Amino acid sequence: MTTFKSTAFGLALATLVAAPAFATETIKAVVIDGYPARALWVKEFTNFFIPEVDKRLAMTGNYKMDWQESYGGTIVKPKGVLEGVKLGLGDIGIVTTIFHNSKLPSQAISAATPFIAADARAVAKAVDEIAKEFPAMQAEFDKQNQVYLATGVVLDTYQVFSRNPINSLSDLEGSKVAGAGMNLRYLEGIEGAAGVRGGLTDFYNMVQTGLVDHAMLWPEAAKTFKIAEVAPYMLRADLGAVNSKTITVNKDYWAKLPDEVKDVLLEVAVAYRDHVAGIAMDRAEASRQAYVDQGGTVVEMDPNERLAWAASMPNIAAEWAAGLDASGQPGTEMLNAYMAKLSDAGFTPVRDWAAEAATN
Repeated sequence: MTTFKSTAFGLALATLVAAPAFATETIKAVVIDGYPARALWVKEFTNFFIPEVDKRLAMTGNYKMDWQESYGGTIVKPKGVLEGVKLGLGDIGIVTTIFHNSKLPSQAISAATPFIAADARAVAKAVDEIAKEFPAMQAEFDKQNQVYLATGVVLDTYQVFSRNPINSLSDLEGSKVAGAGMNLRYLEGIEGAAGVRGGLTDFYNMVQTGLVDHAMLWPEAAKTFKIAEVAPYMLRADLGAVNSKTITVNKDYWAKLPDEVKDVLLEVAVAYRDHVAGIAMDRAEASRQAYVDQGGTVVEMDPNERLAWAASMPNIAAEWAAGLDASGQPGTEMLNAYMAKLSDAGFTPVRDWAAEAATN
C-alpha cells in the first residue's frame, strides 16, 4: 500500500514538473493585400515575415500567431488595403501608398525626388528613418486608424516599357504612358505626353489594348507579369527606386496585442524592409535578363537625355515639401533630411531638388 502511494505521488510530481508553467496564447492575425501571392512583397511576407515572427515568438513560448492570409482581391483590391485595414477587414495590411497621395502625402517623398538612387536598400532605409524621425509620416496612418510598422521598397528603379522601339526622350513625345501616383508627374515636361493612371496588375492589358503606348514599372515586375509579351522594348532611364509599400496594423487590433508581440512585429517589419529591398536588388540584373529572354530589348538611355528629362520636369519635390509645410508639417525639413541621407550613402542626384527648393 505504501509503495503504491509513493509511486502515485512520484508520477504526479513528475507530471507537474514536466508540464509548462503557462499555456501559450494563440492570437489570430488576418493579413490582406489586393495583389496576388506571386507579387514579390506578398510572397516574401509569406516566406519571410511570418516565419520570422513565429520563430521569435517561439523563443519564449508565450504567444503564437494564427495567420490567415488573404491576397489577390479576396477581401480587398490593390487600392483598397488602406481602407480595409482602417475598417478592420484585415488586422495587418501591405498598403500600396502610391495610390493614396492625398491621404498619405509624406509617403511620396522618394517618388517626388526622381533621378537620385536606383537602389532599393538605400531608399528603404532612408524613408523608414525619416518616418521614425518625423512623427508627421506616422501620424498620417494614425488618422487612418492604423499603426505604421515599416516602409518597403520593392523595386530597384522605374524604367519605361514600350509597345514600339524606344531610344530617347523624344520617343515619349505625344504618347500615353501608364503609371501610378506621383510618377505620372515625371511626364509633365515632355511635349504632348499624357499619363494614364493604372495599377501593376492593369499594365499588361493597358498596353495590349493600345490604351497606352508605354508603362513605367521595374524589371522584376515586368518579368512577373510577362510585360515583354506586350511591351518588348525597355528604355533604361533609371528613374529611381521608390517606396511604395508600408506594413500597417489596425489600431484597434494593435491596442489589444501583448507588448511582446508588438515588439516582435516592429522588429520583423524592419528586417522585412531590408530583406525585400535586398531581394529587389539581387534580382534586378537577373530580371532584366529574364525580360530579354522573354523577347524584350533593352536600350540604355544617354546620360544627357536623362539630364534633359530631369531638367524638363517641374520641381515636384519643392511642391511636395511646400504642400506639407502649408499644412503645418515639416515638409522642407523632411526633404532636406532625405536628400542628405542619400548623399551620405554615396548618391549624387541628377538634379538637386532640395537645393533648388531652398533658393526659390
